[in-house]
Amino acid sequence: MSAAPLAMPSPAQRRSPMPYFAVATLLIVLGLALIASLAVGQVVLSPLQVVRGLAEFGSASNESRIVVELRLPRVLAALVGGSALGLAGLLMQTLFRNPLADTWSLGLMAGGQFGAALVVVAGAVVGPAALEMIAGLAGVGIVAGSVLGMSGVALSMVSMARRVSTVTLLVLGLMLGFLAQGLISVLLHFTNRTQSRVFSSWNDATFASIVWPDFATLLPPLLVGLGLAVWLAKPLTALLLGETYAESLGVNVPRLRRLVLAATILLAAPVTALCGPVAFIGLITPHLARGLIGSARIGALIPATLLLGALLALVADLVVHLPWNQHFLHLNAILAILGAPVVILLLLNSRSLRAQEA
Repeated sequence: MSAAPLAMPSPAQRRSPMPYFAVATLLIVLGLALIASLAVGQVVLSPLQVVRGLAEFGSASNESRIVVELRLPRVLAALVGGSALGLAGLLMQTLFRNPLADTWSLGLMAGGQFGAALVVVAGAVVGPAALEMIAGLAGVGIVAGSVLGMSGVALSMVSMARRVSTVTLLVLGLMLGFLAQGLISVLLHFTNRTQSRVFSSWNDATFASIVWPDFATLLPPLLVGLGLAVWLAKPLTALLLGETYAESLGVNVPRLRRLVLAATILLAAPVTALCGPVAFIGLITPHLARGLIGSARIGALIPATLLLGALLALVADLVVHLPWNQHFLHLNAILAILGAPVVILLLLNSRSLRAQEA
């Protein structure tokens, strides 16, 4: 029997209207996690000190410097980045109608890594002035490289999606990812140790690399990507029922594919460029959102995905920055611990996989 893809839920499969109380609960939990993230670190502050530090925005007090200058940019980056990556995962899973699709499994993140590595190597070739620009990972060069790398992989995946099954598409995405990783290693072979460390520090993935000026680069493409996703919610919901059904409703499917990929790149590439290749958020957040609201309608899933992505990123970042005695944990290590069990349960509970084994 030929391999069947994992089944995506139908928009008609919903248990109840969107549970607004659950979303309200999410907002409360997100607020508590936000306060905890601002309070916890090598220097632990009380909630009152956090509020006082925020109220004294711009002052020279220790509380204000710790909260506003050191922790608030990182926390906001986790909120914004987690939301964007979660929504990018939702768009990928909907476009390819595969619950294991995301920017990692389809090779897009590896393409972004390759683009960033190209910028680092190009900076090394041009000279010290270029390296100074990218050393803090705040220039638009890394963002542009990441966008171009992701775009190249995305176009390749769309061209192959018309000829292969979704399971084969995932394998091809993984192979493109491995190819990109191999090319990155070859590129870094021609750089010196200092230049390699620039890429390695970025490749570890952290929201702590963000400083206030970075938001001018980060936010505009994310807002455009979010606007595109909201605008495409109805045709994407129709696409879940098949291309024939979507076309019968007047949806231009090829154009929809291009717009969804553009939105995905706008959401994922800036976060990847400035924070590194953050894993698992895009893969597991849409599933958590579907379980929360009991619907596959994209319009209902978008707010839930944004909140859950932000919460997941913020909790992982909080664990990373707990006052450990020796050193910080890696962000992707925490996300793997949180995300891998979700993927395992998804595979074990998939009815389509059990049907293949029958």
